[in-house]
Amino acid sequence: MQDRKPYRHRFPLSIIGYALWLYHRFPLSQRDVQELLFQRGMVVSHETLRQWNIKFAPLLTEELRHREPRRGSRWSLDEVCVKVGGVTHWLWRAVDEYGAVLDILLQPHRDTQAARTFFTRLLGEYDAPEVIHTDKLWSYGAAIRELRVLHLVEHVQVTSALRCNNLIEQSHRPTRRQERQQLGFKRRQRTQEFLALHARVSNLHQHTRTTIPTSARRSNLTNALRIWGETVQRAA
Repeated sequence: MQDRKPYRHRFPLSIIGYALWLYHRFPLSQRDVQELLFQRGMVVSHETLRQWNIKFAPLLTEELRHREPRRGSRWSLDEVCVKVGGVTHWLWRAVDEYGAVLDILLQPHRDTQAARTFFTRLLGEYDAPEVIHTDKLWSYGAAIRELRVLHLVEHVQVTSALRCNNLIEQSHRPTRRQERQQLGFKRRQRTQEFLALHARVSNLHQHTRTTIPTSARRSNLTNALRIWGETVQRAA
């Protein structure tokens, strides 16, 4: 595939795509990525990396979402507290029964309206599930009762303390790693965009570090890198 430079960019897509892949695939800061690129002979400033993320992250997120396979019909939902600019926010997350992230949404509240907003967002992209697993937060049940499309869906409340909701709890771990690496999140919109792409990249590499034969892992990694390269070309 012919490499090209996006409009008003000094570097070709191969370098931009590689830098963004490093940043969202591994717990690296932008300055870490800057040094890795410098080691390979590419002098890219910290500000340039920031601008690439602002411009391309939403486009890449949307392209990757369209390329994902059909997701499962058993959803697990949870919310975790994060600080954004020193202000408490709640990161709502949904995964299917295979651990793939369906969506994430950063909201300032943890109430029925916030739960309803997240359900509405999910139902705009996916068919209604067969089962919904949540913790015992009453807002989930209230939101489900308000949405007619979910009235026939089985709602299972689990106890996080007993690790019954371990699938969704484990899904929060990459977010915490990135939060520590970046010394906290600074702006709500940028955090939403970053975590949304981070989740899609995690889905893309979901089967590249599992306990399967080496040949299968390499095949999955090759396929993931191919999809990423095609996504970067289309997004730009």
